[in-house]
Amino acid sequence: MNNIFDTLKNLHFTEYEAKAYLSLLEESPLTGYAVAKNSGVPRSKIYEVLDNLVMRGDILVSPGNTPQYTPVPAKELIRHRRTKAEENFDRAEKFFENFERSVHDRENIWNITGDTEILDKVRTCIESANKRILLEVWKEEYELLADDLRTAAQRGVNVTIIAYGEVESDFANVYLYDMSLDITDEYGGRWLVYSGDDSEVVAGIVSLGKDSRAAWTMHVGLVMPITEVIIHDLYLMELLNKHRDILEESFGKNLIDLRHKFSIHPDFKKHYVK
Repeated sequence: MNNIFDTLKNLHFTEYEAKAYLSLLEESPLTGYAVAKNSGVPRSKIYEVLDNLVMRGDILVSPGNTPQYTPVPAKELIRHRRTKAEENFDRAEKFFENFERSVHDRENIWNITGDTEILDKVRTCIESANKRILLEVWKEEYELLADDLRTAAQRGVNVTIIAYGEVESDFANVYLYDMSLDITDEYGGRWLVYSGDDSEVVAGIVSLGKDSRAAWTMHVGLVMPITEVIIHDLYLMELLNKHRDILEESFGKNLIDLRHKFSIHPDFKKHYVK
């Protein structure tokens, strides 16, 4: 019985209200005097308690010289509480949407630690996108985000992906970057770069487990250049698709000579991840 009292308290019943309601579930209709006697609620409090339950719609009253009370069936009460809770959640969600894109957010860069946490943030960004998603991602992380990206595409968001590894999609524009294993080895890990609606970005290393690091920001000073880096990678992918032979003749397979040209390390590898 203590458990049901705790449950009713979580449904915004006071202790006396819970006792009165449960008493009426066991036997009804009852007068106020009988409810007090059966439930243990003090007679000096019972009519105030019953009035509150009536006003909330948890019990019904039959008026007369001696009013009698009967409970709303438990299933109906639960359905009513669930409906009210969902309405409150909907109102709260709409209210808090006004703050999700605040000036405060637009002027800060937020650190995210851990691969799971980074992907959770990307999912949140995907959910809020309305027009366009640009994403550079490895196959491993793409598979964890595919359902969220599909849902975005189904609501009309244009999804474009630069994929490292064999990625197939029936809802996105996918540019496959072959040599993904060589790129992973060259950089010492996998990264992820997300841009949504040209207004927010998530960028970081996602292959270090709990030590993965990324940043999320709406700061235009970073959103613009990071988004444009993705777009310029798309330019390069388009050029390779149409003129690969010519470009590789000048710069080596997969433009390896260009990557070597701008490396500062003698082994031609990137050493961001120590």
